[in-house]
Amino acid sequence: MTNTTIDIVSIADAPWHDVQTVFGTRGDPSSCWCQYFKMDNAEWKTASRATCEPLLKQQVRDLDPAPGVLAYLDGEPVGWCAVEPRPKYRRLDRMRVLAGSPEQPHDDSVWAVTCFVVRVGFRKRGIGKALLAGAVDHARRCGARVVEGYPVDPAEREKVSSAELYHGSVSLFAANGFREVSRPTPDRAVMQLDLTA
Repeated sequence: MTNTTIDIVSIADAPWHDVQTVFGTRGDPSSCWCQYFKMDNAEWKTASRATCEPLLKQQVRDLDPAPGVLAYLDGEPVGWCAVEPRPKYRRLDRMRVLAGSPEQPHDDSVWAVTCFVVRVGFRKRGIGKALLAGAVDHARRCGARVVEGYPVDPAEREKVSSAELYHGSVSLFAANGFREVSRPTPDRAVMQLDLTA
């Protein structure tokens, strides 16, 4: 078995062409660019790669801290995880899954992990787990008190496509030390990691 190294870096420290490689040119990531949770319904209806990619690029340039982390496998850009203070994600306020959080909705010390992207051909190699650990480290360094995720529980669904796992899985979050705090729906959990403990 070949030894491989997974490195996690802030998106602010990555060349933009590496970000483009991860988001790709087809499938959901290539059209969303992690803007879904930041837009209202009217904005989302007219969104496209032409509007969303420049928005993420501007957020990387303008926001401190940066809105997520990239994964590199032996130097190749292979994955992305979105993590920011929860109030940055306007759409979360209106989502049923957030109703299960015991935290106040506009608390900047609560960070949310909303999205994972792992390139086709690089899945099932531990990249998701490394991304989540890197996202937690990023949040901790930037002053987060709690990190939350809203993963899918594949055991509660008849069938789950890889595209539906962009929230992550319950087992992925549990493997990174998160605990389940509620089940707003049978197949979705709110999971938290307390960084002050």
